Amino acid sequence: MSEVFDLYSPLIDADPFPYYAQLRDHHPCYWSPKAQIWILSRYEDISRAAQDWETYSSSQGNLIDEIPGRAGATLGTTDPPRHDRLRGLSQAAFMRRNLDSTIAPVLEIADRSIDAILQMRRFDFVEHYSSQITVGLLFRTLGLPMRDHNEIRRKVILAVSTDKETKGRTQEHLDAFAYISEFLTEEVTKRRAEPRDDLITHLAEAEIDGDRLSEREIVMTTATFVMAGVESLSSFMSIFALNLHDHADARRRLVADLSLIPSAIEESLRYNTSAQRFKRTLMKDVTLHGQTMKAGDKVILAYGSANRDERKFPNPDVYDINRKPQGHLGFGAGKHFCLGSQMARLVTEIASKRFLEKIPDFHLTSSDLKWNSSSNFRSPVELPFEIG
Repeated sequence: MSEVFDLYSPLIDADPFPYYAQLRDHHPCYWSPKAQIWILSRYEDISRAAQDWETYSSSQGNLIDEIPGRAGATLGTTDPPRHDRLRGLSQAAFMRRNLDSTIAPVLEIADRSIDAILQMRRFDFVEHYSSQITVGLLFRTLGLPMRDHNEIRRKVILAVSTDKETKGRTQEHLDAFAYISEFLTEEVTKRRAEPRDDLITHLAEAEIDGDRLSEREIVMTTATFVMAGVESLSSFMSIFALNLHDHADARRRLVADLSLIPSAIEESLRYNTSAQRFKRTLMKDVTLHGQTMKAGDKVILAYGSANRDERKFPNPDVYDINRKPQGHLGFGAGKHFCLGSQMARLVTEIASKRFLEKIPDFHLTSSDLKWNSSSNFRSPVELPFEIG
């Protein structure tokens, strides 16, 4: 049997949606012989699985090509009751930071970046805008030294990438995650000795009924925040800009009425989320669409496909900023719904408003976009834009 959906295909990196449609219509519970994994593609199946952590477990890792040492130590790779403990302690740390306190730093970085872009006229949205904002804000929130900004970004992208030839992670990818972990371990050690008003300190001090995070849990939780902020949020902000480029009528409506941006963000999370696919491990046999998946089998929840399922969303391939797509899975669902969803929405809204205020019209200078190689995420390597 030929491969219907090759997780490591550059064609799927560039545009997975026609392949998702084929899965939904003809192979809704698909066994990938090369990857040795099941793929669920319909909204109802994925939404149900995301809610059922007792059957579809995250405890053995949620990345399709998991990073050694990560499973069992992060919010995304634990199930209750361990997950509830980690989430509670992480939320306790987050609650010590006012969400509104992110507004001024985002505007400061956005204005500085836009000033530089206006001088250049031709610019890379990823390098010169979205990454500047997300990495800059992340480093301030965590209290990380800014001199490591570019190197950390490069390592994060490597850590979440996969190799097309070997169909997985190479030693270079693993070394990149090790670099991030070692860097953050040093920072956690510093906070133990000299607490500061930053998120790493708050994680180290978070306590519920005498329970606190271990050093490994602090490092891995911080690493998750770094990877989510550097890769997922930056990528989503870039894809949002690409959506507005590709749908000029929607962009013009937003420029005329910036209050529509929150609804446009929700539609982008449905239409083209950066978090495309996550893994689960079956705890018991499940029969679905005539296929029996066995306990111990790995299963992919293809959120990007669920969000384009016409059984849930009418005309799913149409980008409609009036849609109000309730129930989209852009931030996941169930116990593993993204902890940073509110911040991601706020940062994207503030940065996008400022960008459209100053640069209402922009176009791609190349039709041949390059996409990062990842079995989980979808993100452009660069977005070469020109003003006007």
